[in-house]
Amino acid sequence: MRYIPRYIERVIKQSNKTFKVVFLGGPRQVGKTTVFKKLSEKMYMGYVTLDDLNQRQLAHTDPKLFLQQLKNPTIIDEVQYAPELFPQIKKIIDESDKNGQFWLTGSQQFGLIKNIQESLAGRVAVLNILGLSRNEKMLKKNHDKTFDTPNIDTLFREIFEGSYPIFQSKDAPDREIYFNSYIQTYLDRDLSDIFGINKTSEFNRFIQACAARTGQILNISDLARDCGISPVTATEWINILENTMQIYLLRPYYPNITKRIIKAPKLYFLDTGLASYLTKWNSIENLQAGSMAGALYETYIIGEIIKNYIFKGKIPPIYYLRDKEGHEVDLVIENNGLHLFEIKLSANIKIDNHHGLHYYTNKSNKFSSKNIISLIEKPLSTSDRVMYIPYTSINTSL
Repeated sequence: MRYIPRYIERVIKQSNKTFKVVFLGGPRQVGKTTVFKKLSEKMYMGYVTLDDLNQRQLAHTDPKLFLQQLKNPTIIDEVQYAPELFPQIKKIIDESDKNGQFWLTGSQQFGLIKNIQESLAGRVAVLNILGLSRNEKMLKKNHDKTFDTPNIDTLFREIFEGSYPIFQSKDAPDREIYFNSYIQTYLDRDLSDIFGINKTSEFNRFIQACAARTGQILNISDLARDCGISPVTATEWINILENTMQIYLLRPYYPNITKRIIKAPKLYFLDTGLASYLTKWNSIENLQAGSMAGALYETYIIGEIIKNYIFKGKIPPIYYLRDKEGHEVDLVIENNGLHLFEIKLSANIKIDNHHGLHYYTNKSNKFSSKNIISLIEKPLSTSDRVMYIPYTSINTSL
């Protein structure tokens, strides 16, 4: 399988020069190990994975001996399986001023980041990686500002395919088999082994119900009722999906212009291919013509914007707006000002799409721009100062 360069590489290299430990987190199968191995080819780093049960057992029972057998610098893969290592890693790195001594990966965030930050405070760069961005798939350089003309068929092929790197291989696996195996691995390894959840069939139904709600405001009570579980359990399981980076919860922005802002987050899956699979869309054509086309398009756009920030080592400064009267803006980005965005699956200019943007800009002068991400061929500004942006250019516009 050919290697596709990742935008996070630059941040990893910079962090390796200034931190003793670099941690790279993210969901399973997005390329954490691949990136580290590629970058370390000329650095002669050691490598060990805690997927190896013998190594994992040694790390649990004798973390000091486990680390003594490794060369320095080294990569420790799937470090979430042995949190006992962190105090010993701290002792080792404190004996030297050398940066870049350990590179760690982890596939789940629940408690892992807390352990790392408490044990290695000030010594570790915490980074994350997701599936491939659209521009990475196209092998575009990070600073490339060019963009191609939007095409709805290409768009839905990308949505259906998703962002896992394996689908860019000449020998890409069967989609149904891959995603079914992915879900089973997630249920068995993360839920059973790490979180101790044995209700895997119930959780499987739960994750399907979440996928059907991608792009929607999260209503825990409704979700719990539909899945036959308690709201407490639903909240716990949502937290697991968020912390294992399967979903992203887009929080509302509170601009202090109205007290009637909806407080619940919006739920987005971080891979549209997985979301499409879980909601039983079995072909690109059915997906494109189906009832979830708009929601999955919005999910795709939000995911691309999240990747734009995460691959720079930044926390995405993104929110949404909706009040109890139904005035809504899909996206607020806080980046040198506050910028409002609507996300529309259309190539047409429609004044009706401007209402939410105008409502909030008339309420407050805090907002710097009004934008609509759409299938329009090239950027265009309307007479009421709404900028239409092709979805293919969003990451060059931020």
